Amino acid sequence: MSGPGAPESAPANIVRPYALTRGRTKPAHAYPIEALVVTSLAGEVFDPSRTPEAHDICRLCTRSRSVAEIAANLHVPIGVARVLVGDLADAGLVLVHGTSDDAPNTDLLERVLGGLRKL
Repeated sequence: MSGPGAPESAPANIVRPYALTRGRTKPAHAYPIEALVVTSLAGEVFDPSRTPEAHDICRLCTRSRSVAEIAANLHVPIGVARVLVGDLADAGLVLVHGTSDDAPNTDLLERVLGGLRKL
């Protein structure tokens, strides 16, 4: 139904964040937003039992991406991205590399800022 007086509804392809994380709000691992994620060999193999978001993250991270970039590309809150990345890391589908240096990686920060500006 459309036209004047018709109730507005959200597009059918929008999924609530709690549905993506099955109600979980805290990730199993507290990855910083600058942690780098890369798809493992196991993650490169297509598996129809995985969620669309798992496929999107594995496809996106064939080149190393930060958790913040993943959230921006998937259009989900950072907390949701952390939960999803944690699930994939636990399943061995992605590898997560945290930052061990005290000094910030300016190249990474510039990429994250550029990705956020594209939103």
